[in-house]
Amino acid sequence: MPLDPVLTKAIRLLRQKKFWEVIHLLEPKIPLYYRSFRCYYLLGLAHLYSNSFGGALDYFKSARDVKMREPNVLLGFAVLYLRRGETDRAVDLYLEVQDVDEKNRIARKALKVIRRHSRTDTMSEWIDSGRLPELYPPIPTVPFSPKSVLLATAWMLGAAFTVFCVLVAVKAVKLPFRLPFQANPDRNGLVSSVLDLGDRREPVQTGGAYRYILTRAQVLNDYEKARGLFTTYNDEKAKVLLNRILESNAADSIKTKATILLSYMDVPGFDTLKDRIPFSDVVKDPLLYRDCYVIWQGMATNLVVEENGTLFDFLVGYDTRSKLEGIIPARFNFSVAVNPEKPLEILGKIIPTEDGKDVNIEGVAVHQRP
Repeated sequence: MPLDPVLTKAIRLLRQKKFWEVIHLLEPKIPLYYRSFRCYYLLGLAHLYSNSFGGALDYFKSARDVKMREPNVLLGFAVLYLRRGETDRAVDLYLEVQDVDEKNRIARKALKVIRRHSRTDTMSEWIDSGRLPELYPPIPTVPFSPKSVLLATAWMLGAAFTVFCVLVAVKAVKLPFRLPFQANPDRNGLVSSVLDLGDRREPVQTGGAYRYILTRAQVLNDYEKARGLFTTYNDEKAKVLLNRILESNAADSIKTKATILLSYMDVPGFDTLKDRIPFSDVVKDPLLYRDCYVIWQGMATNLVVEENGTLFDFLVGYDTRSKLEGIIPARFNFSVAVNPEKPLEILGKIIPTEDGKDVNIEGVAVHQRP
């Protein structure tokens, strides 16, 4: 992917501590960077480091709508809450950062500071001492240009090849054997989900009542296809196949491995969800789409905002006010700002009802249209 010259310039300005220049550079270009995580994050940093805390909060919120669990954005939220004296909320966010990145240096330091200054007055004194920027999220490094990367790579490869040729010439090493190619072997879950010989000999079970009755070939083909989709990060398509296996007459050992594979799948963001599942497909058979993530557009009605959650009826497809595909309950397990008068996009997880006939959605992020 080519480097964006505007965002690269913004990073250079940030590292030069020219924070207001970053703001003046990027804010007029926000329409061009619609739902750009990097743009929102850089603006959040610029406002934070220039002590414009309201602006920092707004841009970190926009960044979090795109990438829900990005550690650096969570650090930005946490330090803003810490500054406002909302220590409990800050601690929750620092713990969430450690859940995503257990070795995160800033989160570890922040929790130590909070423990050491647990009393309100001592924490205020620590903040007033000017040390709060020690807990600010990091400023990104300036990315290398493709040209510089190619030149450096070519130089290193040339040097390595020269050394290798010398070693072969003096018989210090033997020529290596060619290793077989493996696609995406680095994704966790692939090894533990491999079917063994017993699984393949008896992939189905007889007797009992099941939602789907599959043949031996269908079970094995669906399972291997799901693993293939998993290697290419098409997690939602893989889930549909695995959900069908879990609701079928497949052998318990294969269902167990299907459940293991599901546990390794990621929570996507607006910018990372590869598979877009339409509402019309989900309502036909909700159980097939259990725990699949979707992005749907619509409107909110019957809004209820609680201390630790937001609920509303989601009018799917009604964002243009011309066509209503359906109405489903939507719940966010955290407080989100929703304007019922404006269209919105939801990134959420499908939760079928117990009878498998209806659909709920558990919200992950929301993007309100202007």
